[in-house]
Amino acid sequence: MDAWKPQHVVSKKLATTLIEEQFPVLKPIEIRELGKGFDNTVFQVNGQYVFRFPRKEIAVELLEKEKNLLPVIENKLSLPIPKPIMVGEADHGYPWFFLGYDNVPGAPPGLLSDDQRDQSAEAIAEFLKDLHSFPVDEAKRLGVSEDELQRPNISLRKPQLVENLEKAYMQDLLSRDERLGSFIQSLKPISFKPSICLVHGDFHIRNILVDVENRISGVIDWGDSVIGHPSVDLSFIYSFFSEQGREHFYDIYGQVDEETKTLAKFISIYISVVLLLYGHEFDDKTLVQLARGSIDNALLGVD
Repeated sequence: MDAWKPQHVVSKKLATTLIEEQFPVLKPIEIRELGKGFDNTVFQVNGQYVFRFPRKEIAVELLEKEKNLLPVIENKLSLPIPKPIMVGEADHGYPWFFLGYDNVPGAPPGLLSDDQRDQSAEAIAEFLKDLHSFPVDEAKRLGVSEDELQRPNISLRKPQLVENLEKAYMQDLLSRDERLGSFIQSLKPISFKPSICLVHGDFHIRNILVDVENRISGVIDWGDSVIGHPSVDLSFIYSFFSEQGREHFYDIYGQVDEETKTLAKFISIYISVVLLLYGHEFDDKTLVQLARGSIDNALLGVD
């Protein structure tokens, strides 16, 4: 998809040059690529730091948001998040600034059992409870905007979901599921207050880290943070936890109404289908498996 095509990809060689010239205290650096996301190319440096280089112009604004927001909210949350500590400048033909962060411990999760996922329910509930309680006025002062993408807007996003599902079916990435078809058909527009709290905005399987015991150890990639509806982040609960895990989550986070749960489930499926197509496009077989599992999980309890 053209939307995923980068404008600038920083190679390992160029990243080394930019980092060593601008942060000579780190020389000689040991560098390895951690991954290429929608918006950034990411490198680990000296086993202690992570550097993120925007791949598209739109990502520069998202990185600016992280630079302002993350240092303020870091010690108000119950899970580790990246802390920007180095700001690099455009050079050697690379046109944008870039950020260096303290390394957040952990690794992206692989294929986990229900029990392995559910053991993080309490930690994620406490984390989202703290995040969603952060003062909205303070977040706005730090440059966080309202949710212009209207992530919970079923009228806007349902046709996009149907289109993406057809692409997945045509590429044999998914088998048609009666439960999924029935759920989508049953979706009706839900009125919601769009700007309630600070949300991560992109809370999915590739933006969490887990420790050696597969417990959540950190939450990364905050560029899509907005003032929005809590269902945007609660979507993760449906893609990740079993029904029992969800119950435990809500016992700690607090109960929400059925409309919010429906919106969260809808967003969960929407995001998981996008990740499925993205994983296929870039031959990321693990992400394809994880996205399929997330869709199956979101359909738990759907007749």
